[in-house]
Amino acid sequence: MYEFPSDGQKAFLVNIYNKDVRAAVKENRSHTKYRDEWADVQVHEVSAVDEKEARARMQKRYRPENGFVIESVSLELN
Repeated sequence: MYEFPSDGQKAFLVNIYNKDVRAAVKENRSHTKYRDEWADVQVHEVSAVDEKEARARMQKRYRPENGFVIESVSLELN
C-alpha cells in the first residue's frame, strides 16, 4: 500500500523478506502463515520524513518478531 508523500515526507523503497519463510522454502516446505513469495525480497514503498521513520513504519507493519527482516531502506529516485 503506497501513501503519497505530504508535508516534508519523501518516498522510500524498503526491501524486506521473511527469514522464517526463507528457511521453510529451503527445506521444501511452506510456512503456515505467509506465502512462499516472502522468501524472496519484496520491495515496498513508504512515505516518511527520513530513513529512520520509514524503517519504523515498516517494522510496525511487518514485525521482526514475526520473522520479517528489512534488508535495506533507500530514498526513491524518480
